[in-house]
Amino acid sequence: MKRCPECRRDYYDDTLLYCLDDGTPLLDGPVSMDEPQTAILSEPGGVATGFRGGEDETRQQTLTTEQTAILQTGAEAEPQKSWGDASEKQSLSANRAAKPLMAIGLAIIILIGGFFGYRYFKSAGGEQINSVAVLPFENRSGSTDTDYLSDGLADSLIYRLSQLPNLKVSPTSSVMRYKGKETDVAQIAKELEVDAVMSGRLVQRGDDLSISVQLIDSRSKKLIWAEQYDRKMADLLATQREIATTTTQKLQLKLAGDDTKGITKRYTDNNEAYQLYLKGRYHWGKRTLDDQTKAVDSFKAAIEKDDNFALAYSGLADTYSVLPFYQGGRANEFVNKGMPYAVRALELDNQLAETHSSLAFVNEGSWKWAEAESDYRRALELNPNYSSALMRFARFNIHVLNRDEEGLALIKRAVEIEPSSAVINDNLSRTYLSQGKADLALEQAKKTVALDPNFSFGWIDLAYSQLANGQTAGAWTSAQNVVEITKRSNRSLICLGFVAAASGHRDEIDEVLQELEQRTPTVRLTRRGLGLCRSG
Repeated sequence: MKRCPECRRDYYDDTLLYCLDDGTPLLDGPVSMDEPQTAILSEPGGVATGFRGGEDETRQQTLTTEQTAILQTGAEAEPQKSWGDASEKQSLSANRAAKPLMAIGLAIIILIGGFFGYRYFKSAGGEQINSVAVLPFENRSGSTDTDYLSDGLADSLIYRLSQLPNLKVSPTSSVMRYKGKETDVAQIAKELEVDAVMSGRLVQRGDDLSISVQLIDSRSKKLIWAEQYDRKMADLLATQREIATTTTQKLQLKLAGDDTKGITKRYTDNNEAYQLYLKGRYHWGKRTLDDQTKAVDSFKAAIEKDDNFALAYSGLADTYSVLPFYQGGRANEFVNKGMPYAVRALELDNQLAETHSSLAFVNEGSWKWAEAESDYRRALELNPNYSSALMRFARFNIHVLNRDEEGLALIKRAVEIEPSSAVINDNLSRTYLSQGKADLALEQAKKTVALDPNFSFGWIDLAYSQLANGQTAGAWTSAQNVVEITKRSNRSLICLGFVAAASGHRDEIDEVLQELEQRTPTVRLTRRGLGLCRSG
């Protein structure tokens, strides 16, 4: 159990750090009974006024004078021995004694009021918060099946707060590494270089949903705001908007007009569709074949619930766009599948960076390069910090438009925004490798593998970078790792065969060739062909 030393409210959730009423740090167990009691000053008429301060030096401020009156607390007062002149003198004496007492009391009121007023307005008008990190919400439901809800809620808040032009918000990929770890606000804020950190917990019990949120100024380690929302699952959309709006108010951002539209915008009115969309993005971000398949199912189900949900169409187009990298097959087949969804997404909402980026990517795959460039640029106009669009436009500049420097600048910017994204870091490594910067490619590939040891493309590009730097033994180990991780996918086997050819493992080459030809009988590879597959 924890207790607030100020308001003495008890909390039975040991994960809470601050009082939800006054923001005071909570203490473990009940406060000691030996704690000095708050002084009570009495005003005429027997009305007691309490003053409770947040600092130790204000807690025991008491007044004693020779004329201090003893307040009656239920016992009978001692009867007066005389009335008349004695009463008049007593009244005059009491009046004289009361004046300095009242003056001192008034001074204390002013001092205490001024002290807390200073603290309040200093906090309210102090250094403005310009950056925030929303940590993955802790799932206290007892089942990993609802992780998509806790992760999705944090991701949605990140997305909405990112719409604010004067607030830097750490992207989802940067904060996901803290999932399931003990929250050290100061350390996290230092690593992410933010002024404030939001954390929370989510509990789902049937149709009941409980969400606890707290926002802490990492510089002063003081609570800015905390709240608990007890809602129904059907209220998830409204609750998410409410939290984002309240957070904006508590951060005291000076916003006006359309600057707040991303916070309150209604992307769908169907709660089930929204939950399915969250589940789809959750799986899409996992970057495995099984998860991409689940993402397709989730996005399609979301569209069935709300066929005007632009983000769900965009998510489905994005998933089809990356499927060939994990499933194999002809890229143009998946582009043709994704195209109608990307077009529909833009028709539904042309003010979203996501819809323009999705259409740009399928246009690129259809060799509609002028349209692709136009949509990439529009996506980045709508959201200059949309890292997925930055990454894709970077590749487009390098491989299609032959603008190496512009492409390199774009992918570096994407890494700056999402330093913990394995996918984006891998694309930077691949960019360095394509530009002949083997040492930088190797350094970046090592970072990618460290970020996500289960991300297959990280190991593939590490193997190629090691080969480019003459590290054949390391390349062979990396190639074997990726084959094991992907359970011998076509792309991993091509990598293994290429490294085998380059590093002298001759026996393995024929084995890889036979396995690939059995899987794709219409395609015949040779030892030389393995080298040509490297950039695929």
